[in-house]
Amino acid sequence: MNAADGASGVDRGEESPDFGETWTYESIVGALPGIEVSTTLALAIQLGVFEVGVVVLAWFYDLWSVALVGSAAVFVAGIGSIEMVRVSRHLRSVELPDSYRRLVFGSNMDVVLAVLAFCAMLVYLFVPNAATGEPPLLDRLIGPDPPVLVVYFLLMVLWDVCYRIGTGWWATVTALWRSYRYRFDPETTRAFFWADVETVAFGLIQLLLVPFVLDYPVLLAVLIAHVTAVMVVTGLSLVLLYTKREGTEPVTTT
Repeated sequence: MNAADGASGVDRGEESPDFGETWTYESIVGALPGIEVSTTLALAIQLGVFEVGVVVLAWFYDLWSVALVGSAAVFVAGIGSIEMVRVSRHLRSVELPDSYRRLVFGSNMDVVLAVLAFCAMLVYLFVPNAATGEPPLLDRLIGPDPPVLVVYFLLMVLWDVCYRIGTGWWATVTALWRSYRYRFDPETTRAFFWADVETVAFGLIQLLLVPFVLDYPVLLAVLIAHVTAVMVVTGLSLVLLYTKREGTEPVTTT
């Protein structure tokens, strides 16, 4: 039995997916009591509110020097949200093996990876470099006495970016496992192909942050290594996906 034909309990529609069938981001949007908004509206609100926050805080505290990098981070996070939704819709457009569905949507590993990325970012943001004597990144960005509201908003934007990165990584890792473990029919293969392409696209979009981290070698190295790894792992997933599509005994769903 083909893995794509054997899965059960998958919401094939793009609207109102069940909890456990979504990324955490989608679940939060759908769980707001008494509020029903479309995905498009939710994304527009996210981009609008954060960008207004960047402009207002830059104006009020005269921090125009960091407004552009703030807008770039908001843009990357917003595009990440769009890509997350597009990836999940590609995946839900076909029936998934139960184990893959539970792994990619039900494990909450997207949040775990996001927390790890966010903690690493906090260390770099607040801890001075003992080896070089450089002050922490926060001091270099907005001075030694940053306004509380600016720091709060900065952390929200950083979490937004880190969560999208964590989700992208989990989509990448699970895609490689899926392509290694199963063989799919042409229709399902096409859906997974486009899901993987969207994942790569989001990785490449993060390179928009490169001009803003050129003076920070650690961030630059991590960003380039991250995007390269996403491309390599997803590339392997695509190779396996198409190599195993024909001439291999299908794997049953487990």
